[in-house]
Amino acid sequence: MKFIFPVIWISVFGLGTLSLWTTARENAPPKLPGIFIIAWMGGGVFLLWVCAGLKRVRMDRDTLYISNFRQEIAVPLRDVESVTENRWINIHPVTIVFRRTTEFGDRITFMPPSRVFGAWSPHPVVEELRSAVRSVAYPAARALEV
Repeated sequence: MKFIFPVIWISVFGLGTLSLWTTARENAPPKLPGIFIIAWMGGGVFLLWVCAGLKRVRMDRDTLYISNFRQEIAVPLRDVESVTENRWINIHPVTIVFRRTTEFGDRITFMPPSRVFGAWSPHPVVEELRSAVRSVAYPAARALEV
C-alpha cells in the first residue's frame, strides 16, 4: 500500500488522462479532459498523503517496533500518548501520537490488517494498542488482567 498502489494508480490514471488529451479529445465532451487532469492530480496528492507516510508496526509486551522499510526503531509503550483511527478511509489508517519525538517524528500512521466485514466498526488493533498502553501506564491493571 505504501509503494506499489500509489505508483500503479497514478501511472494508470495518468496514462488514461494523457490518452484522453491526445487521442479521444475530439470525441469527448469539452470539459472532460480538464476534469480528468484535476482528478488525476487531486487523487495523486491524496494517495501520496495517505500512503507514502505509512509505517510497519509490531508490538510486544511493552515496546512498539516501527519500520519505514529501511530503518526500524523501538519505542516504549509508555511513550504513546494516544491511538486514533480514521474510519472514513477504507484502509482505516491508525495514528499513534508519542509523548516524545522519535526518529520518525511525534506521530506515525500505519495500516492495520484488512478485514472483510467491518467497514464502519472500530478496528480491533486500535483497542489492543490502547489496552497495551493502559497496562504499561497502570501496572496494577496488568495484574488484574492475569
